[in-house]
Amino acid sequence: MAGTEGVFSIAEKLDRLFRATGQAEPSYMAVAEAIRGGQGVAISHTYIWQLRTGRRDNPTVQHLTALAGYFGVPVAYFLDDDLARSVDSQLELLRSLRDARVAEIALRAADVSPRGREAISEAIRRIWEAEHG
Repeated sequence: MAGTEGVFSIAEKLDRLFRATGQAEPSYMAVAEAIRGGQGVAISHTYIWQLRTGRRDNPTVQHLTALAGYFGVPVAYFLDDDLARSVDSQLELLRSLRDARVAEIALRAADVSPRGREAISEAIRRIWEAEHG
């Protein structure tokens, strides 16, 4: 979907937000209803589907703001690819934290001395840097 190398479309970004929940994706109907009810913005489930699939690609600022609000990201997520990458990294971290094994590590680390937690943090940072270059 990306038209230019390193540039992401609204559809790609919206798709990543839908998939980022780490659970079953919300339906287009549920998103539209939540936006209408919670933010008072008129938006249809069909329009959200069109944006996600790239059939529509020029949403209003009001709709982008409403979608950003629903997913808990800044509206600039849709406009700034560098910010989108940063937010995507944070969302990936949250997905990882939901993983039971990560939660187990965190719970065990909570019962370690501050010096031990610092060592754990440093080891994780080194592994992350090795894996992400």
